[in-house]
Amino acid sequence: MYPTELIQKIDHLPAARAECPGPPTISEKQRGKLLQDNHPDHQSAAFRHLRVGASRGTRVAHEIADLLEAGSDLDYADLDLNPAYTTDVLVLGSGGAGLIAALSAAGMGARVILATKLGIGNSNTIMALGGMQASVADGDSTMRHFADTMLAGKLKARPSLVRTMVEDGPRIVEWLRQLGVDFDRDADGGLSARKAGGLSAPRVISVGDFTGLNILKALKDELRCHKNIELLEFSPAVELTTNKFGECNGAVLYRLPIKRYMTVSAKAVVLATGGGGRLHVQGYPTSNNFGATGDAIALAYRAGVELVDLDSFQYHPTGLVFPHHMVGMLISEAVRSHGGQLRNDRGERFINELETRDLVSSAIINECKRGRGIKTPDGRSGVWLDTPQLEESKGSGFLRKKLPHLYKQMMRTGINITKQPLLIYPTLHYQNGGVVIDEKAETRVPGLFVAGEAAGGIHGHNRCMGNSLLDILVFGRRAGLAAAKKMHDSPGQLSLGHVSRFQHELKNLRISNLARSPALFPEFISNRL
Repeated sequence: MYPTELIQKIDHLPAARAECPGPPTISEKQRGKLLQDNHPDHQSAAFRHLRVGASRGTRVAHEIADLLEAGSDLDYADLDLNPAYTTDVLVLGSGGAGLIAALSAAGMGARVILATKLGIGNSNTIMALGGMQASVADGDSTMRHFADTMLAGKLKARPSLVRTMVEDGPRIVEWLRQLGVDFDRDADGGLSARKAGGLSAPRVISVGDFTGLNILKALKDELRCHKNIELLEFSPAVELTTNKFGECNGAVLYRLPIKRYMTVSAKAVVLATGGGGRLHVQGYPTSNNFGATGDAIALAYRAGVELVDLDSFQYHPTGLVFPHHMVGMLISEAVRSHGGQLRNDRGERFINELETRDLVSSAIINECKRGRGIKTPDGRSGVWLDTPQLEESKGSGFLRKKLPHLYKQMMRTGINITKQPLLIYPTLHYQNGGVVIDEKAETRVPGLFVAGEAAGGIHGHNRCMGNSLLDILVFGRRAGLAAAKKMHDSPGQLSLGHVSRFQHELKNLRISNLARSPALFPEFISNRL
């Protein structure tokens, strides 16, 4: 429930809507200045160059460098590497990428172990609210999808990966429909596609405002039909293993229920443990799941893979900044796609709400820096996401019908979004970069595949709305299929030699820090385990 001082500011909005109906026109020069002066990716003091490993010299955020330049937290010298489990394919992570990888590998006849840090499906995928991109609407094409993605990513994405993603999109949609995912329909019964920031055509399809959750439910239901997929919940990976040829052949897991390490031998490993939002880069709040602590990049980097674009993160423009206990929670871009407006403390619109996410975020940060934000009781600052205006323009009941999850969630806090706007500020949302992969999602380390947010090169330096759900499904599927082809290989003896060599390199370079790598859990959760 809003306090009196915020309600007084809300009361001034109706008059401001009439006085300031549209956003200002912004030139290309102004766009560049907004990004350069305000976007966190351009704050040079927040980054440094890696001093060790396969991507030595690469610019990354300090929080990422601390993770990558830390030694293993595992006492590997005394660890029994005799495998407790053996399988064909080991999948680490049970978000969308991990689930579809497991299903795809099992569908090829491979025996699969799916290990997850938390409970199955507890991931960022369930927080993907707004929808998924795929060129399925009339007038759209994979070529337009490719161009939009490359332009949004500042031409930094790898064209071969973007092409793979957009071309697989329509097939992924049809597969999901066969699984029972009931995407929203238009008046003619076809898939309802809408436009979003940075898109040249309506391309985002959705299931209300909880698209990721519904896709994940369908994947979990399908998973239960496969007898050759074994599930190990609450078993985070703490190291990968390699054989004498440098091939990835398993992992060391920590079984939380019994507080013991154990090893899994596999002929191929799919690493799909997500991004690193819970590292809170530059101190930003995050929309991410509690398990999103960058585990994949830390484990893979010690194994010898290269990384890309880890100096770029996506800050979603609309993260809640009030109430205090919900700071950082994502407000779907669907609100702005439907016509929701952003207004500062004066009631002015200051940016076209359907610009790319990096530009909208920069504009919001700029308003708050210049004193045009709305202060919260705990000293934070944000701008209004004017949901009542949307309800008025679309008709009574629109928000409850189109955004039922958001409506119910905010009503529980005493905020009625049909009558009161939301107070928002950018939230750390997505890790744009990650592990270098090819079109099969394989890394330079044979037998190691990476899919989902942990993979890099797909989005460049900015991600379009809806491309994350498509990305994790396309490359998760490809990783599972390619990993299954190794089911007849011999994994060889498990070894942590690569970890020992990495530790030795750190010692020779006199690099020492107190970070835990992988971080696994935020401190306040670790204390409860």
